[in-house]
Amino acid sequence: MNEDTRKASVPCTASDNKQQVQIAPPLLDWYDRHARNLPWRAPPGTPPTEPYRVWLSEIMLQQTTVVAVAPYFERFLARWPRIEDLAAAPLDDVLTVWAGLGYYARARNLHRCAEVVTKEFNGIFPDQEMALLKLPGIGPYTAAAISAIAFDRPAAVVDGNVERVISRLFALETPLPAVKPKIKRLAEMLTPQQRPGDYAQAMMDLGATICLPRNAKCMLCPLSESCQAHALGRPSDFPYKTAKPERPTRYAVAYFMTRDDGAILLRRRPEKGLLGGMMEIPSSPWRDNPWDDVEAAQAAPLDANWMPLEGDVRHTFTHFHFEITVWAASIRCQDDSAGRWVLPDYLGDEALPSVMRKIIKKGLQAGS
Repeated sequence: MNEDTRKASVPCTASDNKQQVQIAPPLLDWYDRHARNLPWRAPPGTPPTEPYRVWLSEIMLQQTTVVAVAPYFERFLARWPRIEDLAAAPLDDVLTVWAGLGYYARARNLHRCAEVVTKEFNGIFPDQEMALLKLPGIGPYTAAAISAIAFDRPAAVVDGNVERVISRLFALETPLPAVKPKIKRLAEMLTPQQRPGDYAQAMMDLGATICLPRNAKCMLCPLSESCQAHALGRPSDFPYKTAKPERPTRYAVAYFMTRDDGAILLRRRPEKGLLGGMMEIPSSPWRDNPWDDVEAAQAAPLDANWMPLEGDVRHTFTHFHFEITVWAASIRCQDDSAGRWVLPDYLGDEALPSVMRKIIKKGLQAGS
C-alpha cells in the first residue's frame, strides 16, 4: 500500500475538522459546474429559492423521483402560484391535481400546512428547523432542507443520496437503518457555514448523478480522494443494509358499475388510512387472502348481474403488493346512495389514485 492509499484509508471521525475543509470546497466547485437544472432550484451562487417553491418540491420529492415530480410541480405552481392560493383551494382540487403522484397523505398534509402557514404566519414560512418541524407534514429531513435551501442556514440535510455519500466517505460498516444517527452527526460536522444551501443540494446531486447505488462514477467524483470506500476499492458495498422482509400481498374485489348513459359509480374512501379521502371504484375490504366467488358476491355494494373480468389488476404500494379482481355490472337504477356517478369524460376531474385508474381502464376495455 503506497502512502497516498494509506492516507486515504485512514477513517475520518466527527472531530476531524480537516475533513470538512477537504470536502466542502471541491464539492461546491463541482456543483457550480454540474448542478442539475431543476424547476424549483435557484442557480448555484444566487439568492435562495422562494420558500414556497422549496417546500412544495420537497414534499413532492418524498419517495418520488425528480422526473415524476417535475410536471406536477409545474401544474401546482400554475394553478396555485402562492401559498395563500393553495390554502384557499378545496382539498378535492388538490387531491385531483396530485392524483398519480402517490403517497396521498402528503397531499392532505400539504393542504393543511398551507392553511397553517397562511393563517398563523401570514403566508411566511418560519426559517428555523424547530419551528418548521411543528408544521403538518414536515419531518426532520424536510425541515432541514427548507432551512438550508430556502434560508441558507447550515442545516444538515440527509436524504437517501446523502446517506449513501457519507456511508462511502467514511466506509461505515454498521448497516442501515442503525447507522442513521451516526450519518446525521457526520452530516452536521461536514455542513459548511458558507453556502449551506448550495452544499446541501450539491450532496444530493452527487448521490443522484455520480455516487450511484451501483456502478458509482468514482473517476468523476470531486470527493474520490477523501472517500474511504473508494480507497478500499468497493464503493458498491456501502451503505450496508439490513435485508428487508418480502412484501406481502393483499387482495380485494372491485365492483365496476356503469349506467345506461355510461356513467361509472365512484365513492370516496375514508379520510384516514391508505388513499384517505381519494375517490375509488367501490371494493370489498382489502385482506391477506384471495376472495372466492361466494364471498365476492356477498361483498358487492348493489344487487346486479355481476360478471368477473378475466385477469387481475396488480399494483404495488410501499409495504405490500395488491391484487384486485374486477367484477363488472350494468346498473339500470339511478341510485346515488352507494356513491357518485361520473361520466368517463369527467374522470380527469376526480381525485383517483393510480390503482383506481388501472381498474377503470380494465372495466372500460371490457365494455368496449
